[in-house]
Amino acid sequence: MESMACNSNQKAQHTPVLINTIMNNIQPKGTWIDGTFGAGGYSRALLESGAVKVFGIDKDPNVIKLSQNLSEEFSERFSFFSGKFSNVEEFVDKAIVDGVIFDLGVSSMQLDQAKRGFSFRHDGPLDMRMGEGGLSAADIVNSFEEEEIADILFQYGEEKSSRLIAKKIVSARPITSTLSLSTIIHGCFNNRTDTKTHPATKSFQALRIAVNDELAELVRGLEAAERILKPGGELVVVTFHSLEDRIVKKFLRSRSIGKGNANRHSPTSEDVSPSFILKSSKPYLVKDNERQSNPRSRSAKLRIAIRSDADPFSPQRKKLGLPKLAMKSLIL
Repeated sequence: MESMACNSNQKAQHTPVLINTIMNNIQPKGTWIDGTFGAGGYSRALLESGAVKVFGIDKDPNVIKLSQNLSEEFSERFSFFSGKFSNVEEFVDKAIVDGVIFDLGVSSMQLDQAKRGFSFRHDGPLDMRMGEGGLSAADIVNSFEEEEIADILFQYGEEKSSRLIAKKIVSARPITSTLSLSTIIHGCFNNRTDTKTHPATKSFQALRIAVNDELAELVRGLEAAERILKPGGELVVVTFHSLEDRIVKKFLRSRSIGKGNANRHSPTSEDVSPSFILKSSKPYLVKDNERQSNPRSRSAKLRIAIRSDADPFSPQRKKLGLPKLAMKSLIL
């Protein structure tokens, strides 16, 4: 997620979340992949700090114009590919990758464009698609069964009132705008105004995750990063909610210990060398000054791991604490 500010020349600048912490804890050399390009802030920081080559990847067609600015400024040092970061191996030779960075948040640029349908504060069509094609939030809200909607809200948003909200949504259909949906959800909480976050926050998060298959895509992306990073390569992941961070944490911890799939039913177990070394056992958090200048960064967590020379692990998706809906998506 990147905040937007203006300098004295009124030129738009993009300040990525936790960028100073990231740059102080990595070695931006060689070839890097910015797996969630967004407004290009991370790519720019890497290029300006010594990375020889940066590949930006994003499935949002609206960022292509922004990528062209970097291509013009940094010439052959920057390349952009339109697509999912889990398909990174289609774009880049794994023998050359020194670092991968993922920023898993929705950018301020996306939130502030009402027509994208991500915000419950600005009225717009119920869309929420980061790329082109596929189901929209309107499709889910207006055509899914009540139980299916409730499952999405509970599993992807950890919304305790998911059943009530789903019932209200179904009874109010058709719903075509973000503010209409936001108002319906707000009414499920007796229009309370004393909560720290908007009552629709979790439900909108859940719908966005479902529309873009975000958690399954995250797992595929982490596995791809493990395969393409060279020994000593760095994996940098910025998360913005507990579901994402839990998956990243369990993924890295499962691969930073020296045991494979041993269990009490196996007569013997074979040691497996860890594929990652954690930079820190705890996540890096946003500091007060950054939180004040960019309130949307307040929940961000940063995890960094170094790739060892061990072979990639076989997929261990059941150990990642994934919701059932995400596991089903990975199987399909």
